[in-house]
Amino acid sequence: MSQHQAEIQWTRESEGFSYPEYNRDHRWRFPGGVEVTASAAPVYLGSPDRVDPEEAFVAAIASCHMLTFLAICARKGIVVDHYHDPATGYLEKNSAGRLAITHVELSPEITFQGTAPCEDDLKKLHHQAHEQCFIANSVRTAVSLLRYG
Repeated sequence: MSQHQAEIQWTRESEGFSYPEYNRDHRWRFPGGVEVTASAAPVYLGSPDRVDPEEAFVAAIASCHMLTFLAICARKGIVVDHYHDPATGYLEKNSAGRLAITHVELSPEITFQGTAPCEDDLKKLHHQAHEQCFIANSVRTAVSLLRYG
């Protein structure tokens, strides 16, 4: 149905290429012209002031869930004024003993125009958003909601 591209560019800046010395900093470029400075997570010798792939993964899941939630609300005539989600992903060993982001917790705080949907309706809206989220449908990682609004 559609294709999505990202260009990744890295150039060695170190004299040698042993594990502790090569640089992890690189760039992500997207077709719309956006460029993101990225690196490995600091625990893997990356730069703390750059986005790492694990953070981007969590952001992609949270962003997709939010965008799907907003689309569902718009179609139902439910007006959302503000959505904030301090999402958290957990990197740990999976059942095969390999490091993976095994779980992502979403914690959306949502402000609605007028009366907010009741908790049961919010749960249903978030369940629909999770079921329809392209990214959630693309990964094995468990995604759970810690709050609904």
